[in-house]
Amino acid sequence: MTDEERARFDALFDEAVAQLPPELQEYLQEAPLVVDDRPSVEMLESIGLESGEDLCGLHSGIALTERSVEHSGSPTDVINLFREGIVNAAGGWSHVNADDLVFEQIVITILHEIGHHFGLEEDDLEALGFG
Repeated sequence: MTDEERARFDALFDEAVAQLPPELQEYLQEAPLVVDDRPSVEMLESIGLESGEDLCGLHSGIALTERSVEHSGSPTDVINLFREGIVNAAGGWSHVNADDLVFEQIVITILHEIGHHFGLEEDDLEALGFG
């Protein structure tokens, strides 16, 4: 990913986060968003994917529905978004409506990963349209 593409993505990301309802923005204080070009090999391995596979996002931590006092002191949840996976899922930068499609995929990915933060499984998220 070039510096120009990264800046283009980041501007769309900032716009997407700014448009989230305030209630969701508050939850991002508990599970901050981290944007990288691609997941690390360790991240992919932790979820059973091989190096080179596209991934749009990843929630790391303990879902709110599974937390208890036993988890006090656990590391903070983190939501990672991956530029390359999101751009690829949106059809790439060469698309006529690339910015709109990437923006939409960013929003879908954020909502998908926030869903995991709240304990939703993949099937639940697909049923809601965030699959």
